[in-house]
Amino acid sequence: MSIQLSHIQKSYGTQKVLRDLNIEIAKGEIVAFLGPNGAGKSTTMKIMTGLLRADSGSVSVCGFDIEKDLKEVKRRIGYLPENNPLYLDMYVREYLEFVAGFYKINGEIRSRVDELVQQIGLAPEAHKRIGQLSKGYRQRVGLAQALIHNPEVLILDEPTTGLDPNQIIEIRNFIKEFAKERTVILSTHILQEAAAMCDRALIIHNGEIVADKSTKELQTNLSLQTYEVEFSAPINAAALQQLADITSIEEVSETHFILHCEKDVRETLFHFAVNQGWVIFSIQRREQSLEEVFGMLTK
Repeated sequence: MSIQLSHIQKSYGTQKVLRDLNIEIAKGEIVAFLGPNGAGKSTTMKIMTGLLRADSGSVSVCGFDIEKDLKEVKRRIGYLPENNPLYLDMYVREYLEFVAGFYKINGEIRSRVDELVQQIGLAPEAHKRIGQLSKGYRQRVGLAQALIHNPEVLILDEPTTGLDPNQIIEIRNFIKEFAKERTVILSTHILQEAAAMCDRALIIHNGEIVADKSTKELQTNLSLQTYEVEFSAPINAAALQQLADITSIEEVSETHFILHCEKDVRETLFHFAVNQGWVIFSIQRREQSLEEVFGMLTK
């Protein structure tokens, strides 16, 4: 197991931020860590990296207890915080060589820096001071510093902030390649990003995990289901409310409706339409977006 958090609790004064939090993440997983502002994401990530101590509970990274072997844990973690603190007066290569000096890197530091500069697409800007870079390139520098020591676990807080669509695809592909034999934890507010990059999603709300599923399962396996129905002629929308298990109806037009249901109503709806003399042109289950799922789980 790459990361294991057991019964983690954390409070700031009288405010309880994390409540008996339990997380297990295996080697090679790319996990999205989602939640509204104030849910406890950043606090959890800081505890994982050893930057913040939990009030109670235990943390293990790559088999090392964070209380007993903090140095070993930090050697195995690369961390890109959301605010991405950088020394703006330093040149790109100078900064990465400076960061590399904190780690016992196998081989030549300059060759490792050259390798990352090429991999992350920093080559066109590597001759500049960091303060001269665009926000997107500064984000790349932050990612490079998190990877400089070739960590086993990569923890990223909003890693694609400020990147254009082409850059997002490049960074996404790089992270996926990196994660083949390692672990990546990705915090993001862009739910499409989570769906595109991650195999699994943890959703935290009020300091507790409210969902732990694959991103595909989150969209398809919740109890609320959505169906898009089109009839051949206008119908009485109020009559649809007679059907059990329909929680709400959106009327797109007199013939086109979106039904939010507690379970699969297609067979029931078909028989009901026959009895009413209605002709169904089409009925299709609509996969929920991660935004809809996120709203349902954290409202």
